[in-house]
Formats: sequence, structure tokens, C-alpha cells
Amino acid sequence: MKCVIIDDEPLAIDVIESYIKQIGGLEIVAKCTNPLDAITLLNKHKIDLVFLDIEMPNLTGIDLVKAINNIPQFIFTTAYPEYALEGFNLNATDYLVKPIPFHRFLTAISKAKEKYEFEQNSLSNVSPAGIVATKAFDDFIFVKSEYEKIKINIDSIKYIQGLNDYIKIYSANSPKAVLTLSSFKDIMDKLPSSQFIRIHRSYIVNVGFIDALQKTKVIIDKIKIPIGETYKDDVLKRLGV
Repeated sequence: MKCVIIDDEPLAIDVIESYIKQIGGLEIVAKCTNPLDAITLLNKHKIDLVFLDIEMPNLTGIDLVKAINNIPQFIFTTAYPEYALEGFNLNATDYLVKPIPFHRFLTAISKAKEKYEFEQNSLSNVSPAGIVATKAFDDFIFVKSEYEKIKINIDSIKYIQGLNDYIKIYSANSPKAVLTLSSFKDIMDKLPSSQFIRIHRSYIVNVGFIDALQKTKVIIDKIKIPIGETYKDDVLKRLGV
């Protein structure tokens, strides 16, 4: 994977570079201390992964992501945990808080490689006519509810609640939750792990819809959803707080 490191602090770049050398499998194409130079680089060259600081002179990392049309995978590397939710709303692969522990860096790289391999497998299954035969995840799912199968766009799913053998799917496109016979395992297999996280034995949430995070709850559309004690460490680590 070809990667670029963008940070206005040379010492922070050195840390990431040293981690990459220990892991292997990544090629550092460029190291930028000026985010404006990085935009030119990303527009001219095909890059697979970007390590991106947030608080930088002239342009923040968040603004940089918004300024590029075809942004590659990116991992935020910052000293400011308060940007975590906004980072995941921009579809960041991961969010690492400085000083970055090596084990968290390994976890982030594992996510990036998994996503990269999915994308490569999708490209390898393109037919001569340009039709994709398979991909990692569809943009939608069909669920059986009462006497019909309902199509639900994955990006519109806000959260899912488990009720014994049934689940309720709350979607931004519908005022009413969809009740369907399914297990959590079955529904999780259909959802991209980069976007959805299980926070409780009875709840799965779309990180893009999280409005706020409390000590034992996440808030989505003013609804307080509990974080289970056994899931708490994974949730906080995933959200970078």
C-alpha cells in the first residue's frame, strides 16, 4: 500500500515512519508538513492510505479531506480526541490519539489493509463489460417484515435494536422502525464493520449518526442508547476517546 504522512510536526512524522518500518507492507511515497502541498500531491498521484493530522496551519486535516474529490483511505493522527465523531462521520478508517501506542497503530493498519484487500478483490471481479460481479458489501439490504421484503439503504440505518429473535432497524428514511426476524450475527455480516459497531448486547449503531458520547451512552437523534460494560473498551477505542 502506498501511503503519505501529513503532519506539521516533523517529530510526529518520525514516529509514524518508525512504526511503518517495523510493520512492513507499506510504502511511504511522501511526507508533508504543509497540508496545501499535500492536496497537490494527492490530486496528482494514486495513494492508498493517508496518515493525517488535524490541527495544522493554513488548513485542518478535516478541511483537507473535504477539499479532495477522490480521497484515499485516511487515518487521523491527532492530539485532539474531541474531533473523533466528526472524523468518523467523514468515513475515516481509524482515529489515533497522540501519543499513539504501537498496538493501536497496528489495529488501525489491520483495518486499512482489510479495507484495501476488499477493494482490490472487487476490482479483480470486474467483467470485460465493466460490470462489477461482486463486492464486499452492497449499498442496501432486503429484510422480511410481515408479508413483504423491504429494501433498506445501509447508509440510512441509524441503529439496530435486538429483541430476542427479532431486531428493529431504525432508519433515517423512515419514521417507523422495521421489525424483522433475524439474529445480530446475521445482520452484522451484512453491514460494513468500518461503519457499524456493536455497543451493547441489544444495540448496533452507525458511527456516522452518533451526535454525542456520554460515559455510558451514545446519543443519536436525542435517543440515549446504552453502552454495555463488556463493550465499553472496544467502543471507546473505536471512537478514539
